[in-house]
Order: sequence, then C-alpha cells, then structure tokens
Amino acid sequence: MFGHFFSWFGLPSVGLPAVFISAFISATLIPIGSEPILFGYVSIEPQMYWIAIMVATVGNTCGGMFDWWLGLISRNSFESLKGPTHGRVHTWLAARGPKMLLLSWLPGFGDPLCFAAGWLRLAWLPCLIYMFFGKLFRYLTITWLLTLVPNSFWHQLGHWLHLI
Repeated sequence: MFGHFFSWFGLPSVGLPAVFISAFISATLIPIGSEPILFGYVSIEPQMYWIAIMVATVGNTCGGMFDWWLGLISRNSFESLKGPTHGRVHTWLAARGPKMLLLSWLPGFGDPLCFAAGWLRLAWLPCLIYMFFGKLFRYLTITWLLTLVPNSFWHQLGHWLHLI
C-alpha cells in the first residue's frame, strides 16, 4: 500500500523521507500506521536508529500540529456562524491543558485530541512540546519492542504474506 502511495507521489519508498511522510500522515485523521516503515528502515539501517526515531517523531508531531491547526480554524469558522460554545469536552480538556497531549500517540484517541486542543485554542507551544514527547516515547517503546521479536518471525511472516 505504501509503495503505491509513494510511487503515486513520485517519492522514494525507502529511507528517511518515507519515514517522515508516513509518520506525518499517520498523525492526521487518516488511519494508517507509521511503525512498520520506521521498523523496516531501522532493520535495514540499524546505525540510523536514533536519527530515524527523531525523523518519525518530528513527522508525527508535525502531523499532530496540523490536526491542532485544523481544530483552530474549524473553531474560528464555527464561531463566525454559531457563536462560542462550551461543553463537557471543553471543560475536561481545558482543565488538564496541553499536558493531555502526552497521550496524542494513542490510536483512535490521539488525533481527535490534537484537533480538540486546537479547537479549544490551547497555546500552540506547550501543545507542541507535550505532543513531541508523547510521540517520542511511543516510537522508542514500539521500535524497541519490535526489535525483541526474532528475525525468524519476520522472515516467516514475509513468506506467508508473499503467498497471499
């Protein structure tokens, strides 16, 4: 799927550009994961482990801030039509503030959380910082866990996927 995606845009399907783009896209409301591309790259280029983790983190954070920006402009557009609104989510997130964006890496929850932070007009710099560290922790944890899986498993998985 990613090979087709990258070829459609004329981008390399391997390397740090692919890591960045997949991380950015996976942080938007498009439901794809960037971990397979990051892990694949780190497996091929283990000496680039820390650089790849940082590239993925920056890409994912940029995607999260894109969601934040979409929330901000949506709120501005909505208020010009309807006037200000406040509800339970506003109260809950506003009380906890940008620190909640440490959870921005959670599947199904993180992307709407970034959007909500923009909608609530939470300050962008604290949002950026908390989002960055939450996503960094996620990439470090998942990549480390994937490196614990024996290579024989990945080879066998590749064999079975090839047959399909």
